[in-house]
Amino acid sequence: MRPSTGLAALSFWLLQIGACGFGILPGKSLNHLEITNSALLNATVQVCRRLALSVGTDFTFPPQPFTAEAVAVACSSPKSTKRFLKSIKSIKWRNVRVDLRHALNASFHFDDELFLQGRKIITTGISAVKVSNKQGNFEAAREKLGEICHPLQDFYSHSNWVEIGNQRPNPNLIRSDVSIGNIAAVTRATCRNCDGDDCTNNILQDILREKILTSGYFDVVPFLSTKPAGKCSHGGLVDQTSVIEPKGGINKDSQSSSHGHLHTVAAGLAIAATEQLLEDIRAAAGDTDFLQMLGISKGSGKALCIVMDTTGTMRDDIEAVKTVTFALVNSRVGTSDEPSVYILVPFNDPGLGPLIRTTDSALFKTQMNALTAEGGGDFPEPSLSALQLALTGAPPESEIFLFTDAVAKDGHLKSTVTALIERTKTVINFMLTGVLGRRRRRQSDEDQMTGSDVQLYRDLAQVSGGQAIEVSKSQLLEATSIITESSSFSSLVTLFQADRSPGRADDFSFLVDESVQNLTIYVTGRSLTFTLISPSGASLSSTDNTGSLGTIQSVGNFQTLRLNTQVGRWEMRLVSNNPYSLKVIGQSNIDFLFDFVETSRGTFTGFDILDSRPRAGVNGSLMLSITGGDTATVTEVALVDVSGSGEVNATVESLGGGDFLAQFDTIPSGEFMVRVKGTNTISRDSSSNFQRQSPTSLRGSNLTVISDSESVFVPGSPFIVPFIVTTGETDGNFTIRATNDKGFDSTFPTSLSLQQGGSANGTVSLIAPLNTPSGSEVTLTIEAEAPGATDTNYVVLRFSIVNMVTDFTPPVCLRNSLQSNCPETCHLSTWALSVTVTDGADGSSIGRVGLERGNGTLTSTVVTGADGVNATLVSYSASCCSPEMELVVVDGVGNVGSCFFTSRDASSGRPTPAPVSEATKPKSTRSGLLGLSMMIPLCTTWR
Repeated sequence: MRPSTGLAALSFWLLQIGACGFGILPGKSLNHLEITNSALLNATVQVCRRLALSVGTDFTFPPQPFTAEAVAVACSSPKSTKRFLKSIKSIKWRNVRVDLRHALNASFHFDDELFLQGRKIITTGISAVKVSNKQGNFEAAREKLGEICHPLQDFYSHSNWVEIGNQRPNPNLIRSDVSIGNIAAVTRATCRNCDGDDCTNNILQDILREKILTSGYFDVVPFLSTKPAGKCSHGGLVDQTSVIEPKGGINKDSQSSSHGHLHTVAAGLAIAATEQLLEDIRAAAGDTDFLQMLGISKGSGKALCIVMDTTGTMRDDIEAVKTVTFALVNSRVGTSDEPSVYILVPFNDPGLGPLIRTTDSALFKTQMNALTAEGGGDFPEPSLSALQLALTGAPPESEIFLFTDAVAKDGHLKSTVTALIERTKTVINFMLTGVLGRRRRRQSDEDQMTGSDVQLYRDLAQVSGGQAIEVSKSQLLEATSIITESSSFSSLVTLFQADRSPGRADDFSFLVDESVQNLTIYVTGRSLTFTLISPSGASLSSTDNTGSLGTIQSVGNFQTLRLNTQVGRWEMRLVSNNPYSLKVIGQSNIDFLFDFVETSRGTFTGFDILDSRPRAGVNGSLMLSITGGDTATVTEVALVDVSGSGEVNATVESLGGGDFLAQFDTIPSGEFMVRVKGTNTISRDSSSNFQRQSPTSLRGSNLTVISDSESVFVPGSPFIVPFIVTTGETDGNFTIRATNDKGFDSTFPTSLSLQQGGSANGTVSLIAPLNTPSGSEVTLTIEAEAPGATDTNYVVLRFSIVNMVTDFTPPVCLRNSLQSNCPETCHLSTWALSVTVTDGADGSSIGRVGLERGNGTLTSTVVTGADGVNATLVSYSASCCSPEMELVVVDGVGNVGSCFFTSRDASSGRPTPAPVSEATKPKSTRSGLLGLSMMIPLCTTWR
């Protein structure tokens, strides 16, 4: 469970002065962020290079030091830059969170000689990452990957692996079935006193000579120290064991640490070890899924997500949506604007789902084509349950289209859906055909979805930055065509957005910079007029259909202005007594990512990404990154009130590399959006000002909800998630809601009693059915609501469900035959190989067989042996000009084996090869990413 407020503040302080591992802030030494960033970029480059070479395409290494944008370009996926950068940041900040949430847990840092416990955290996490990737749950995979990178990296700083002369990572940290090394017995002395401040020789010579593994002990309270006699300490100002003999320490967290003279070596091994971990995960997932986990994909990098009401009155709507969707998909396939993933969530009453997620456009169209309208016995439908499923199944920052003609029967989920929208920053467009219209199956006034009924959809659209488009059924085809066409463009950015409810006359202005193309304005509302004025002074009125500035399309309550882009400041005057929304979008490579962060209250500064709303009425911080090149810089960050009543400006500090820290004196309690302004350098003598805005609305809260769980979610067993609710000035009974997107059985307190400024603890217990597939993901939203519903906050948690793994042994290869008679003129002849691959009687079966090296033809067939054990028969043939091949074999739980063969084996009389490990494989054939580190310099400049 996450530490209390006081312990959390202590944890922040500890990590900043090197108590827990490599630091997290920039400086002369390498920190966890830089180590992880280096490894991830190296890994991505290597995989993209392998893919390019496999299809005969040249690969150009990006310039060094690597950046996310340059690597995405080298991978021929420039439009994935934003998602790639977001994925890297997610992994890095989950790494840092270990120091914040588990600062005093020695197992997470390989302290106190807890080597086996530390490795268990890593290997258990690897299993979760692999099964999550297998199910396509990449967000959960990223979160767990970041978490296990931290202890893996700390091993090289906190243990004596470097001191005993190792120049390569320990490959057994990521395997459970082999020895991690010769660990010092608890009774064996490992250190002597340092010579004053000189700790370079404080590890005992017999420990070094016999290559005995040890690590430093750590504690912040002297009288609670459990350091045995003769043991090494971690060292540093906070470590109270370092003043107990033997005095000093052995950590290499920074250049100023006890063993800081070895910091560079330790950090280099940490990078190489992280690459080794990533290679194991890549081999299990395959190149394409591995890159998807990192946010790299072909096409636009966007999702096409449809949530479809399939009740009886939606027959015409379904056909209209099919027509538009199929046309859109067909026009995008094979282009740079092709969606990277397709998602479909049908809902009926009482049916819901299943969620269908695929990268295959043909399969998506087949699933769409299978939708039929039937059932739905009463008027309201479970539309919010379907939306909840889509929000947790789609990638963050997606755009979802929900089609219905009915009121939501599950309106109680509104706050949960709002929380998910805020956390995922997803845009929702509601396509509503039942407003003031009659549903066919009943003829009473109850069949009408009135304005008050649709307000829930309007509210959710407003929070997400989407539209609530109200049209007749005959208008749906046109409306859907308009909004999906504009929204499907890649590199879509929001320049400006405003909502007015109740409606009133208002003047708006927004800035268009030189990078913007396909400038478009959406106006949603009824009985309104507007006048748009361009930077040149030309105007376009709501009474015009077309003009020199562009064209206007109107359908239902929705108007679209497609404009001829002009650089400069635009103005728009809107008049209406009814609620309305205004949104300005365009295509541009300049955009931003942001997260609110929690800061320490002590002398030292540390950050943790918030899983909830920021605290209202007090100062707060926001971390943001600019995408689109190194020439863009931020000059202003503001929290803009949604109603237009004001804004809060930040003090902005550049952190380098396109990252900025925005600090606010106070966080508003009402709804607000994040606006960023900056300057983009076009040439030596020219620059352009830009403006961007977050489409999603956020708000502060006087409540805080924090939660975490170190447990493994195993089907059939209770999974306990503890949480803490803290209030400010409000007291009384607070309503608690805990909702999960899978509908798993759960128990939790429905209310907690809190005093002003007080806290209360609770737990949520979840049980997944025994037949839940390993790798399934569940999203848990825990909400706290103040008395009278005056304030709410939440925490959104994502967990992978992992069946207990008992198979830790990689598959093996047995050579059946090898036919080769290759002459000197190699292009005239071929060689052939037959191999049986098996996971053994106690294994989890073969999951995947792939060709890691070689350009011949590979086929595989599942066969059953005489012992009843399934095996895979692999046949391979290639030109004699390609004399080497390497198989990668993955079993059902993600254990990876590789086997190396050459055409020369046939004449050499060599025995059938056993599985080849990374340690014994010929260096020229190693598939590990360590080879890349040896080939090219490390990506990050060590500061």
